This record gives sequence, structure tokens and C-alpha cells, in this order.
Amino acid sequence: MSKEEKMSYTEAIEKAGTLLTRFPLIPVRGIPLMNYIAQNWDNIWAFRPDPSDLLIATYPKAGTTWTQEIIDLLLHNGDAEACKRAPTPVRSPFLEITSPPPIPSGLDLLKTMDPPRLIKTHLPIQLVPPGFWENKCKTIYVARNAKDNLVSYFYFDCMNKTQPEPGPWDGYIDKFMRGELSWGSWYDHVKGYWAEREKKNILYLFYEDMKENPRREVERIMRYLDLSLSDEVISKIVELTSFKKMKDNPMANYSFVPAPVFDHSVSSFMRKGEVGDWTNHFTPEQSKKFDEDYEKQMKGVNIPFRTLI
Repeated sequence: MSKEEKMSYTEAIEKAGTLLTRFPLIPVRGIPLMNYIAQNWDNIWAFRPDPSDLLIATYPKAGTTWTQEIIDLLLHNGDAEACKRAPTPVRSPFLEITSPPPIPSGLDLLKTMDPPRLIKTHLPIQLVPPGFWENKCKTIYVARNAKDNLVSYFYFDCMNKTQPEPGPWDGYIDKFMRGELSWGSWYDHVKGYWAEREKKNILYLFYEDMKENPRREVERIMRYLDLSLSDEVISKIVELTSFKKMKDNPMANYSFVPAPVFDHSVSSFMRKGEVGDWTNHFTPEQSKKFDEDYEKQMKGVNIPFRTLI
């Protein structure tokens, strides 16, 4: 991306900040999505990726930006400057995000890029455009334990002025359990990709594993991408993608998004990045209620989530 293109992107976001509002949710095949996504659904569904394109899929606030940065650095042999060429959503477009901004339409950005492209989505697996599977695109899915994911999403919905009002914490827990947030049910999301991981050659990662041993997981991603980087470069990538480094990286921390869109005074986009922060938010009663519902929704599914490490 040229300096001019990067400038126009930033200016578009700043201009949009004065126009934005919290967008209502509209169901698409039963999944609540922001109205601008729903209104552009036919174009999103028709998207045809190149077989060399790589898809990063997550439920919101499950380590998406972290994974995008790891992969970009892997693809650029650990070159930190190359990975500062543009903000994250320009280097790795958000497939379904549609005008008006906070960020330009993912589909429009993708049209300006030559394959192989790094593409982000929060869509549940049944809403991923079929071209990804028909063209056998590699897909990396990152899952985060439900309680920490819920806490992170709550704070994000407080500071992201394009998403519906989160309301009080106690009510937000209920909305999460009922799948009434943008992009729908966490439970169905993580189960959907898990069930298809072998058939569709999906690399299924866990946020908690990435926190526990980032080097091991970076090497897993490297092998999945058929890359071979030196130990020195791997160490550099692990350091560059530490929470502290990324929180201070203006190309990855979303600080370029103006306050009318992302109000960083309410919460930073990269808030804590911890495993087990849920213990600071759930009361014993809320935790018990959540655990009982979790057991029902995840019955018969053996996905090895960890709420503490």
C-alpha cells in the first residue's frame, strides 16, 4: 500500500467517525449481523477467493488481530518494517465488513490486492462463502474459552460505537448465552469449525495455548503454511507479537480509529490479553449459572477449552 493509499484510508475512517451510529442487527440465515453486512450479503456470499488466499476465522475478541500479525510476520520472514506498511485491516481485510466505514469495505479492499491475500472473518462456518472450501483455501481458526471471550467482547462492545449497546454486565451474560450478539452464538461458532476441521483442513488453535507457549503455536502455524523460518526469526516473531509490543504498535492496536468510532477512553482495543480475567468479573452466582448453561450447550462436544492456565 502506498503512502497515499494509507493516508486516504485513515482519512476515510476519520471522516466516518462523524457519521457513525450503533448499527442494528439483522438476522442472516438465523445469525444476527450488523445491518450493513446483512444488506450486502449477496455480494459477500458470492465472493470467490483465490486458492492461494488464507482465511483467519474467529469469534470476535478471540485473538484475531494477534493471529493476523503472527501470520503477516511469518509471510514476511519476521520483517517488522514490512508489517508496518499499513494498519491491520488493510494488510488483512475484514471480509464481511461493509460501508459505511469505520473501515473500508472488505470486499473493496480485496479487489485492490493480488493473491495470495490474508483474509479475516468472524462468520460462523455455515456463512463462510463456499468458494473458500471449493478452492481448498487454508483456514486458521482461533477459539478462546467462553468466559474470557465474553468479558473481552463486553468491553469491546462498550468502546465500539458501531455495535449495539451492550447494556449492563449481568444482562450481557444472558445475551451471550442466547447468542444475541453480533455474529451469533459463541457455542455454535466454536462447535461448527471444530466439527469440520479435518474435512476442510482447518488449523484449529486455542488462545490459551498461544498464551501458554507462543513459540510452539507460531511454529504450528508456520508448518501449516508450508514455511520454514530460522529459529532466530521465530524468536523475533514471538517477541514482536507479545501483548506489550502489539499494544504499542500503532499499525496493530487500532489507535488509528477515531474516538467517535472506537472510544479508547472507555476501553482500549487491546485491553489485557490474559487468560482467567473472567474471575475478576463473574460473581459466584453468575459463574454457576453460566457453567450450568455451558454444560447444556456443549453437551457431547469434546473441545479442550481451558479457563485457566
